[in-house]
Amino acid sequence: MTPVITAVGFVINTALLFSVTRRLLGVPVGWIRTLVVAIVVTGGMSGFLELASERLGLVTDSGQLGPSVDTTVAGLVLLLLVAWGVALGVGALVLLEALFPTGTLPSPVAFLRDLPARRRRSRRYGQIVGIAVRHGLGGFLRAGSRLPEDHDHARLGRRLRLAFSDGGVTFVKLGQMLATRPDVIGPDLSAELGQLQADTPPEDWAEIEATLRAELGDEWREAFAEFEEKPLAAASVGQVHRAVLADGSPVVVKVQRAGAEAQVRADLDIVTRMARWLERTTAWGRALGVRSLAEGFATSLREELDYLVEAANAVAVAAATGKDASDDDQVLVRVPTTYPALTTSRVLVMELVDGTPLSRADAAQGLDAPTRERLARALLASVLTQVLQTGVFHADLHAGNVLVERLGPGTTGGGAGPAAGVGGAGARLALLDYGAVGRLDRTARDAVGRLLFAVDRGDSLGAVDALCDVIDAPAGLDDRALEREVGAVISRVQHGSGGATTSAFGDLFVLVVRHGFTVPPQVAAAFRALGALEGTLQALDPELDLVTAARSSGQDYLGQRLGPQQMRAALEEQLVHVLPILQRLPRRVDGIAAAVQSGEAQVRVRWLADPSDRAFITGLVHHLVTTALASVLAVCGVLLLVADSGPALTPSIDLNPVLGGTLFLFAFVLASRALAAVFRAPR
Repeated sequence: MTPVITAVGFVINTALLFSVTRRLLGVPVGWIRTLVVAIVVTGGMSGFLELASERLGLVTDSGQLGPSVDTTVAGLVLLLLVAWGVALGVGALVLLEALFPTGTLPSPVAFLRDLPARRRRSRRYGQIVGIAVRHGLGGFLRAGSRLPEDHDHARLGRRLRLAFSDGGVTFVKLGQMLATRPDVIGPDLSAELGQLQADTPPEDWAEIEATLRAELGDEWREAFAEFEEKPLAAASVGQVHRAVLADGSPVVVKVQRAGAEAQVRADLDIVTRMARWLERTTAWGRALGVRSLAEGFATSLREELDYLVEAANAVAVAAATGKDASDDDQVLVRVPTTYPALTTSRVLVMELVDGTPLSRADAAQGLDAPTRERLARALLASVLTQVLQTGVFHADLHAGNVLVERLGPGTTGGGAGPAAGVGGAGARLALLDYGAVGRLDRTARDAVGRLLFAVDRGDSLGAVDALCDVIDAPAGLDDRALEREVGAVISRVQHGSGGATTSAFGDLFVLVVRHGFTVPPQVAAAFRALGALEGTLQALDPELDLVTAARSSGQDYLGQRLGPQQMRAALEEQLVHVLPILQRLPRRVDGIAAAVQSGEAQVRVRWLADPSDRAFITGLVHHLVTTALASVLAVCGVLLLVADSGPALTPSIDLNPVLGGTLFLFAFVLASRALAAVFRAPR
């Protein structure tokens, strides 16, 4: 036989074996592993058949058919041996599917293409593990590790804070995000991680200029009359420069650092991979749901990398900022203007606000008490409008993101009307940093509004009902204990003195965490925004009676919700949904009454009406039938294989072992098919 014929025969046999093994399994498996198994089985088939034929006496030492062997019998036995070779290939595929399910290993092409990225990722993995070990966190990376007892959480928080600081921008952001989720990590860890700050030196001007040229074009300087190369502030992802537009408008330009996006995305890939591994192998990872946390953090940070999203957030919050109730002509809380024509995914141009952040002690210096109170009330009203009416709110309103902007004599805060202040100098507030913006749907907004209304009325039962509507209550919740603790929080709020710092939202948040509630991220953001607002208001006006101010803003909100036009719109909306049902109701009631009166009323229950239920039962029955049939064939095959007597096909081959081998072959294939279906089932 020529080499060409041998090669063609090998290819044909491999192709046939490739097709047969995939069809026998009955589930889709990787074509590369199937091809490799087919090549191995085909390559070893000739030697296997030759050795088996000699052992069974089918052929002589010279390779000729034995003198007492019938050609038909020899063909059947060889066919059985070939079938067993195919079955072993099927078994090998099942074993590979059990160890390495299809899709878990990359294709060779993808592996070679991603080899440089894998090498960089491995190097970064080594750095992260080294940082964790250096700060005493290596034990938490082992499979089966658990969190320490509650009294050790503060020490663990310090170690985490130091490790995140050394890990770079992505891990600093991760720590800051975890600090906002005391419902997940606990108050001690949250308080410690809340101290994380990124200490980042400014980037070289050459890199910043290259980014501006890439984003705004080679003639980017024509859009600016002035551009200061020295940054006003430098952060981990970007830095801010002062500039003046060609029309004379003062602006700030936020420029993303070169390589920041690539580094963050690479680290996010590592964070999500580590989260999946930790949730799969450690008890504390499963308890905290680290995979869900990592995915939410990755989504949020990717949005933060896109300055177009931040500009859109600023526009959305600007639409939600309200006016001072006592002076409709004066806007006391505003959002700086963005410039869409000069804003890209890596460059953000925004109006320069000449103000002082409330985090500085001298921010409100020189403002009289009425002005402080008006500004604080306006800020509270603005945030309540954002949270309760529009559902788009600034989620990070700490004192550093609120600027006190001084207005000169005769300047107005909103374009008309006199300015309020001392000695003819007015003031207003500007809200900065729109990388973190929360969104609440209508149901959540209504529930938060009812919660605030219940707190104002001292209704602990109503507050608990509102809490259960807006967040997910745990199984076995002690309603009465929760109601008593909510009542205690409400009592502290209502009887707090005007100058005392209240923490109603923070206390409620800690309370629901202690009772095991699952807080959705957006609702947690709303609680966090309202909780941070309390400290900001106190920094603006320490004498503010927050309860009275909140009650006044709440009454304005209720007045708007219960106004004639709003009530009419709400009723019309409800009627659109209810009216068709009401129109059909009399006819249906009459039909039911007639059926009951005539004795023809029946109750039908359709079992397995849902297609997914029927598919589940069908699949289960198929598995049971296949397993039972494989078991019966295996038992019968074994009995025939061990039988002592029976008719002989050849002097060296009995009929019973051949039949037993055939039945056991069928049992092996059916069992492999059942196992393959189990391994390929959705996880």
